[in-house]
Amino acid sequence: MVKKLTLIFWIILLLASCSSVNHSEIIHSEKESRLTVKEEIPLDFFPRNLTVAAVGDSLTQGVGDSTERGGYVPYLEKSLEKDKSVQDAVFYNFGVKGNRSDQLLKKLGTDEVKDVVKKADAVIITIGGNDVMKVVRENFSNLKLRAFAKEKETYEQNLTEVLDSIKEVNPNSKIVLIGLYNPFLKWFSEITEINAIVGDWNDTSQEILRNYSGTYFVEIDDIFENTDDNLLFTDYFHPNDKGYELIAGRVHQILREEVLKDIPYKRKAEGNGEKLIER
Repeated sequence: MVKKLTLIFWIILLLASCSSVNHSEIIHSEKESRLTVKEEIPLDFFPRNLTVAAVGDSLTQGVGDSTERGGYVPYLEKSLEKDKSVQDAVFYNFGVKGNRSDQLLKKLGTDEVKDVVKKADAVIITIGGNDVMKVVRENFSNLKLRAFAKEKETYEQNLTEVLDSIKEVNPNSKIVLIGLYNPFLKWFSEITEINAIVGDWNDTSQEILRNYSGTYFVEIDDIFENTDDNLLFTDYFHPNDKGYELIAGRVHQILREEVLKDIPYKRKAEGNGEKLIER
């Protein structure tokens, strides 16, 4: 009888011990589970290397830039390299003064631009200003809204093909479109129709961008509208140095707040190639 009680005692003790171990393991497992919940990694945790293709018209080429270094591009490059989240930023500038949307489309079809777009983390575009100016020049003595409406249809088709062209070459590239501004606002404020037209074209551009993932719009018309400073070059059309600097600041803001967090971390690896660091 004593042996049986002793045996039962040891069995109960063993079961209690096993139960205690399992309970401890569950608690430990729960702790580990809680520890695996990851917070979003700060942008500057892994400084990244960026490749940027800048394409478009005179705002990308930099007409009006006294340094002749490329308009908003050098200001943006400098801002990015001061950013703790960026280790290095390499820009390729393919801006051509006078380019309209149809001419940009042809430019994107060249091997030179395709090779850069293929490896670019971001493609920044300035386009549309010369499309508007084409209507102004051809109808200056008798400007009619329907003339702009007709040209806008062409612009819509061209911009859609521009985006398709970039996405075809590099589906993962982020596309940043810089909006239009009204250069006549300061000197010809009575021509209110131009301001309305610029706003309409900007709205159209944003509607088109919504059809594509990884695309962003940078509004700049308010920079030139809400200021007493002269931000235009002596031709009263293109930005001057200060104007380009402010445009670059607005682009950097969009890159910092929206674009960079969507670009995978990338660092230079020893030897050939690059290594992606997944977040």
